[in-house]
Amino acid sequence: MEKRVKFDFELYFTNGGSIKGQDFRLDILGDTISDKELEDYIVEDLRLLMVGETKILNKEIVTEPHKRKPINLNTENDILIDLSHTIEHGLITYKGLPAPIVCDYLSRENSKQFYAEGTEFQIGKIEMVTNTGTYIDCPFHRFENGKDLSEVGLECFTDLDTIVIRVPFSETLEITEEHLKNYEIRNRAVLIHTGWDNNWNTEKYYENHPYLTEGAAQYLRDCSVKLVGIDSHNIDNTSGKTRPVHTILLGAEILIVEHLCNLYLLPEDGFTFSAIPPKFKGVGTFPVRAMAKLKKMD
Repeated sequence: MEKRVKFDFELYFTNGGSIKGQDFRLDILGDTISDKELEDYIVEDLRLLMVGETKILNKEIVTEPHKRKPINLNTENDILIDLSHTIEHGLITYKGLPAPIVCDYLSRENSKQFYAEGTEFQIGKIEMVTNTGTYIDCPFHRFENGKDLSEVGLECFTDLDTIVIRVPFSETLEITEEHLKNYEIRNRAVLIHTGWDNNWNTEKYYENHPYLTEGAAQYLRDCSVKLVGIDSHNIDNTSGKTRPVHTILLGAEILIVEHLCNLYLLPEDGFTFSAIPPKFKGVGTFPVRAMAKLKKMD
């Protein structure tokens, strides 16, 4: 059934004055719409500026034929896709490193003694190594005099033009420069989609994982890529003690993101990638909320 929303509204401007409307009716998709969505729609549709307090009053959903195109509840132009694993208490990211401890520093129950009745807070405490969950490596992780997280500019973490190169682990675990050729990669972030994230948080995840070869790292460096990410346990082959991929990429100030996920949701290109860590001094690795931003198709 086609639905419409009937409502009154009041909009107050931060520089004085107001607009009020009564018995407005708008076509909607679905059976309901929130007050916030209505407020945002009115402000955008009327192209208003300096809007402060807003009120939706006497809202009622009615069944009536649509008179015009319904309100699209998703008014954003971009689609955001989360490419990060969830960090939780006891999670093992890398065998041999301790799992994070996530707990209360101040519980809601204990906080009641400090505040008025009905007011309570939780303050959390996290103890973990920096190589936890989906994380980013900067040069300081490998080189004593390399840039740490506080010294790498935001432009290196944010809204990078990106390409996905798919090399399924079922076909090979060794990703060479041959897998990276015939792609437009210069000055872009390169995300390697192997599908290994399907094994996340299982015993299989930690051994015999996909990795880049030294030649692949040299090729990416020579092509001046900005960042390299992979949905695997490590970008290097961990069967030995050398880490040539970390050495080559971080030596060229090319950032590395490991333990990505959900790369299957991405197109090959036409989107941007962000993986922003806190601004820590003296730290070369830290968890990120990695994400892709895609333009919504009309």
